[in-house]
Amino acid sequence: MPLRIEDIMVKEVITVDEKSTIKEAADIMNKFEIGCLIATKDGKAVGILTERDMLKRIISQAKSPRRVKVSSVMSKPIIVVEPEMDLEEAAKLMFRMKIKKLPVVKNGQLKGLVTLTDLARCQPQMIRLLKKLSRKMGPKRMQKVVDYYVV
Repeated sequence: MPLRIEDIMVKEVITVDEKSTIKEAADIMNKFEIGCLIATKDGKAVGILTERDMLKRIISQAKSPRRVKVSSVMSKPIIVVEPEMDLEEAAKLMFRMKIKKLPVVKNGQLKGLVTLTDLARCQPQMIRLLKKLSRKMGPKRMQKVVDYYVV
């Protein structure tokens, strides 16, 4: 029986309101020692804010993290999956969309988060698939994750 997203997803997802500043978001990320936050508006997931987003859109452009809002830096539209999705399909989606994190949503409610790292850790057949996709489709940043975690 194939594994599904709900079998490996992180269920405690940390969020940030899209109206928060990047400084506030960075403080949350540091507090919880995480690399991304799901941005919300009125309790609904509307984007994802990653360390890379902050590097590319704040730090490298010398913008003030105390002034810039999450909504102007987050990646959007958000690409989500449902908990019942097969892990192989999730991996293919990540490589096709060139993303490493997928929020998990059911009936409009945020239920979890699954990352490329989660997939790389989970099972031998997934490891073979990730290696294949990495060689065939992967940008360097995704190849690095696969190369590091996949033996």
